[in-house]
Amino acid sequence: MNIEGLSLLGSGRASIGKRRFHAFNPETGSPLEPELAEASEQDVDRAAELATQAVGAFARSTAGRRAELLQTIAAGMESEAEAIVTRARLETALPDARLRSELGRTVAQLRMFAGVAREGSWVDARVDHADPNRQPVPKPDVRSCLQPIGPVAVFGASNFPLAFSVAGGDTASALAAGNPVIVKAHPAHPGTSEHVGMVVQRAVADVELPEGVFSLLFDRGTAVGKYLVQHPQICAVGFTGSARAGRALMDLAAWRPQPIPVFAEMGSINPVFVLPGALTRNSEALAVGLHAAAMTGVGQYCTNPGLVVVQTGKAATAFAERLADLYRTTTPAPMLTEKIHASFLKGAEHFARTEGVSVLARVDGPPDTWQAGSVLFKTSASSFLRHRHLADEVFGPATLLVECADTAEMVAVAQSLPGQLTASVHGTDAELGTEEKLLSLIQSRVGRLIANGWPTGLEVCDAMVHGGPYPATSDGRSTSVGTRAISRFGRLACYQSFPDALLPEALKEANPSRLWRTVDGKPGRH
Repeated sequence: MNIEGLSLLGSGRASIGKRRFHAFNPETGSPLEPELAEASEQDVDRAAELATQAVGAFARSTAGRRAELLQTIAAGMESEAEAIVTRARLETALPDARLRSELGRTVAQLRMFAGVAREGSWVDARVDHADPNRQPVPKPDVRSCLQPIGPVAVFGASNFPLAFSVAGGDTASALAAGNPVIVKAHPAHPGTSEHVGMVVQRAVADVELPEGVFSLLFDRGTAVGKYLVQHPQICAVGFTGSARAGRALMDLAAWRPQPIPVFAEMGSINPVFVLPGALTRNSEALAVGLHAAAMTGVGQYCTNPGLVVVQTGKAATAFAERLADLYRTTTPAPMLTEKIHASFLKGAEHFARTEGVSVLARVDGPPDTWQAGSVLFKTSASSFLRHRHLADEVFGPATLLVECADTAEMVAVAQSLPGQLTASVHGTDAELGTEEKLLSLIQSRVGRLIANGWPTGLEVCDAMVHGGPYPATSDGRSTSVGTRAISRFGRLACYQSFPDALLPEALKEANPSRLWRTVDGKPGRH
């Protein structure tokens, strides 16, 4: 497969176009070949038209066919692994081990959603039989289930070129639900995106599905994404990125003549609360663990801990000193893009100049590069509560240590936090058992609460929730990781007094797929 730098429109390619751009190597800042052509509005229109033409046939496709598509994509990514990883390494400067792990995770997600599609109970089928003798009025036959929502626009993430991009979780779950997908590739890794896009394009053809099931669009800015979200044929959006960009997409979608849902994962500072008993017992291990979690991926994970809250005392002082020593040993490394690097430096400088904030450790990257070193800040609970921007995410290898006088101040800090993807609480069994108010407050603000662990290393499994109250996500009732992610891209449809032959398979009386469903209030494989 050769990278051509042209958007994929169904089974074909877009024209070369007038607007061009390059990807860049983060290690050197040098442009990478080939030159890429930005998609035009006509290209977006064509992708949306093809997706709309595919809606009916893809929605009516069997669960087995959708599962076959996802399995074929997974196998294609495995067969192209060397080329995909090689290109991703050039465009992201991420190490081979990380990229191979991420490719494995992406393949596992695809196969997981193939299983979800094949098993089928995600549609939540419900059947209430008619009762013509019911008084005072007869009861009609009523049946409902989730059905595909329609064409979905997916935005590739900067920090996960595979797992949250072209064939990542949003795409896998949307396809599993029977929705055509149009991906807007992230401009930081377009070559990687094109290579994976060709794998998906080929899989759609191999499984003999309509070509409009998948398209891929390139753009170095925001014009294509804006036009795509506002396109009348797009029915939902999946996004992973910054709060600013996510909110902009939410506003665009809300102001459409027909508003559509945006499922945006917009980052988090993932607070870590360390209770005194745990700090006294495990100070060294906690310092080492926090440093490792915060520095993973040069701090460019959505789950890196950016805030740690402790109570003052000898143990806290020793912990801060050890943490500072560790941060000083951090070797600078390239960030994903020049823009991300500049934003990190700006955010870190804003913290450093805030009254009441001190810098415990700082390692600067070499000048005129995209390399970032680590920085550790410290402040008091009162200062943190006074300066609201200290709760903002500084995307990169930065951590803020907040010292509290007592549990009441820890509660105040927790109460002040906006919605988060995760929060971690380190404590002895006795402490965790008695800090009910603190735990309850933290839990109300997060999607995933962790006891005596770290938020990085997101497990892809049925029970996982990668979401949280706004502004961590646009909809705290959803998740972008785990099998529940598929429900984002379904809409409820109800059928009353319909002939059995015209019902969706999930609602037919004989239940030919043997789905788990609720019939007359009783769950089972009726």
